[in-house]
Amino acid sequence: MTEPTPEYAEETDIVTYAASDGIAWIAMNRPKYNNAQNGRMTYELDAAFMRAVADDDVKVIVLRGEGKHFSAGHDIGTPGRDVHLSQERVTSWYDHANKPGGEFLYVREAEAYLGMCRRWRDIPKPTLAAVQGACIAGGLMLAWVCDLIVATDDAYFSDPVVRMGIPGVEYFAHPYELNPRIAKEFLFTGNKMGVERAYQMGMVNQISSRDTLMTDVTALATKIAAMPRLGLALTKQAINNVEDLQGKRQGMDAAFAWHHFAHAHNDVVSGDKLGGFDAKAMAAANKSQDS
Repeated sequence: MTEPTPEYAEETDIVTYAASDGIAWIAMNRPKYNNAQNGRMTYELDAAFMRAVADDDVKVIVLRGEGKHFSAGHDIGTPGRDVHLSQERVTSWYDHANKPGGEFLYVREAEAYLGMCRRWRDIPKPTLAAVQGACIAGGLMLAWVCDLIVATDDAYFSDPVVRMGIPGVEYFAHPYELNPRIAKEFLFTGNKMGVERAYQMGMVNQISSRDTLMTDVTALATKIAAMPRLGLALTKQAINNVEDLQGKRQGMDAAFAWHHFAHAHNDVVSGDKLGGFDAKAMAAANKSQDS
């Protein structure tokens, strides 16, 4: 296993947790990197979610991001990028760090992305995402696993990874969060979707402002927390089950396989699983498209 960088070791409290009045507040805390998700953050998020599940005083869980943006997605270029490091496993997958070829990334993402997102989606307590600014690629997964999304009027959503030759992020909920034709437009173009259109599509439940986001989320969470715990859990289970009966889980399994075919193809053609795009290159390409 490769040793972590000094910058990685220096980062602390990259996920924070607080609970009061029946609400658990989980915050991504890498604002310097727009809350890009490295492995450490992903596993600390999982620990925070499980802590909230285990606490009988917690009725509702809120996920948010510190700083200007909710999340810029997976960490593909900060000094804290740790794709090569082992983590303590939380699903049934084995360690990825010493595995060759495509097995390395497939195993890592089956655990840390698809596996954990499914685990969080099935948490038996209501979950809310409080979204401000950018919610990009891997950031979408974190918002989409939540039951409700409240977003600021300057929030936007995008999944530009088709630029890398990859058919969307690992938790492939696009046709369920949007209708199939809009999902195709969203992915084919990589364009940003503003919060108004996201609200019209039913992806966002409520539009707020930066000044009132926490107040609005608290009010909604408090209202939900007054409901019976078992009633909430069973309702969530029933609705999630309907989605799965409609093919959501099987569709994600297929999309995940195609996602990793794309990684393998990129590796053969360019020697890079991301098709030669790091964080700076993706940001530059997206900025050029927006101009």
